[in-house]
Amino acid sequence: MGNTPATPLGPADFAPHLLLRGIFQGMNVRLATYQPDIALNLGSMIRLSACFATPIDVIEPCGFPFSLKALRRSAMDYAEIADITRHNSWSIYLEDKPPGRIILMTTEGATPLWDFQFQNGDTILMGRESAGAPPEVHDRADAAIIIPMPGGGRSLNVAMSAGIAVAEACRQLRV
Repeated sequence: MGNTPATPLGPADFAPHLLLRGIFQGMNVRLATYQPDIALNLGSMIRLSACFATPIDVIEPCGFPFSLKALRRSAMDYAEIADITRHNSWSIYLEDKPPGRIILMTTEGATPLWDFQFQNGDTILMGRESAGAPPEVHDRADAAIIIPMPGGGRSLNVAMSAGIAVAEACRQLRV
């Protein structure tokens, strides 16, 4: 037995029982993060993306040196199985992004998440932890969504918000 080349792992390697039940089949949703400030949050979103078979777009510049080493603590080995695309800027992201709507998660959103209808091809976009998304990002978004918080909090952690939004999109779009 010698060393055999590693093969990329996909969702079927981790959750075949879910694939068989059709949970992940037919969904086409992406997650994007605009200029993330905190490596731990980006690592958590990468783990989310790997676990939900949802590609993630990282729109730079980041508030930290973006590398697998910087993310190892929070993303662990999930970064190796996640579908991650880096974009050097917002304008490059807009040129490169696949077709579909940009759904901005924001504390300034007008539509509650529970009232929003996701579509295949949507990208759920998260703003910066420190400043949210600037006006040019809001202007380009096809929808601005807020997570209702009846407990009166100001906002949730960005990775937690991403998880809630991705889970809701998956719930709506499963076949």
